[in-house]
Amino acid sequence: MRPDQWVAGDYADRMAVTPPGGALPPPPTAPAVPPGSPAPRMPLRRLGWRRFLALAGVVLLIAAGAVFMVFTLGESLGAEALLVGVLAAILPVPVLVSCFLWLDRYEPEPLKYLIFCFAWGAFVSTAISLLVNETGARLFDDWGLPAALTAVLVAPFIEELTKAAGPLLLLIFRRREFSGVTDGLVYCGLSAVGFAMVENILYLGGYGYRTGVEEYGPATGARQVIAIFIVRILLFGFAHPLFTSMTGVGLGVAARTADRRVRFLAPIAGLLLAMMLHGTWNLLPSLAAATGQPLIALYGYIGVMVPIFFGMVGLAVWLRAWEGRLTERTLPDYVRAGWLTPPEVAALGSLGRRHAARSWARRVAGDGGVKAMRGYQFAATRLALLRDGMRRGLDRKPAERDRTAREERELLDAIGAYRAFFVGRDPQAPVGVWDGQRYHLRFPDGSRRPVEAPDEPVVPIPVVLAPPPPPAFPPGYGPSGWHGHRSAAPWPPA
Repeated sequence: MRPDQWVAGDYADRMAVTPPGGALPPPPTAPAVPPGSPAPRMPLRRLGWRRFLALAGVVLLIAAGAVFMVFTLGESLGAEALLVGVLAAILPVPVLVSCFLWLDRYEPEPLKYLIFCFAWGAFVSTAISLLVNETGARLFDDWGLPAALTAVLVAPFIEELTKAAGPLLLLIFRRREFSGVTDGLVYCGLSAVGFAMVENILYLGGYGYRTGVEEYGPATGARQVIAIFIVRILLFGFAHPLFTSMTGVGLGVAARTADRRVRFLAPIAGLLLAMMLHGTWNLLPSLAAATGQPLIALYGYIGVMVPIFFGMVGLAVWLRAWEGRLTERTLPDYVRAGWLTPPEVAALGSLGRRHAARSWARRVAGDGGVKAMRGYQFAATRLALLRDGMRRGLDRKPAERDRTAREERELLDAIGAYRAFFVGRDPQAPVGVWDGQRYHLRFPDGSRRPVEAPDEPVVPIPVVLAPPPPPAFPPGYGPSGWHGHRSAAPWPPA
């Protein structure tokens, strides 16, 4: 009863409208995971000598940047001003980091990559930018030009380039960790937050506390720190994340397209836009100081930067739900094949539904059920992103297609193992199976009858999946030596 071919107008087609694109990938075959089996994990990649050298090089580069910045700031500010600057600059960091993590709720990125981006922006980007900016200031001074030109002509280019270099390395060497524009915003945003933190140490500790102490004493230094904190962090703390988010959009677009021209041009376009926005930001106070008209800066901030900021916030909030909507568009493929049921797909469509599903899992299976439901939701989101990548044709080489097919099977096995932990445990849920098109329910009199799926899936009612047919790999997809599916009981225990 499970369709092996695409069927137009079936129930899965009515669940969501799939956007037009390239050729569809092959339909998945159905699952068989015995209840109680442990959730399989993605195989760990071996740490060969090349990967070890690359990892060691990155760690040493970040460490060298950290040592350089600590030494430079300590020498120029002094221990007391450095301590004050560090304490004041760290205060907004948890809030800003939490905002970017909030965007990444559907498919959280690995912690190691988030830390890498933050550390890259905090130490590598600041160290390189400081050296280049100082060199540019000396050159302008030698040429008889104002040193303020450095902030307009040099700083935007080198700072945005170096902040984006860390996320760009992830896109090149860990493309599968870029699932779209949301991930680009998160990676680039964290790099910008790290950069802004170290830069704020210089402003708060040097231009704020140390300058005030040297002129009038500690009380004046404290007042200047508070004033700079209000203006630079509370009012305009979004500046660096806003600039670099433009590059994040370009990197995210490049990660989800199969067009090589777009892959190359989108990051460049985002980077150039970030540089221009950063340069405009620095130009406004320079013009205000040169003309003696402070309203120039005020009008520029309110008329240009604030609308762009709220526009990016609106885009980020809209993109936040993209992965949830993607599951509703993509996972019906697995409903057709019997891997998932309509209520499960519906329960993945929003964070509110996912929270309701976790509450249900806690009620029927305790804390272990909540953990299993979280793992199930994460694996289902990864599966939707993987399937979307197949539709977009992101994998061009046979080795990439084999790896994608293998990862799809591993995710499906993980989903089956996770769902086996809580499925069939709710006495209020009907006992039945889903065969890809309709339910087969067991009624109180002992009879079993097929029941058509309702127009709107009930959320959530997970049921046991029917026994699968043997897997059939289309040409060009699926690794050789696939271990096959394991048998599964079609009915839950009484």
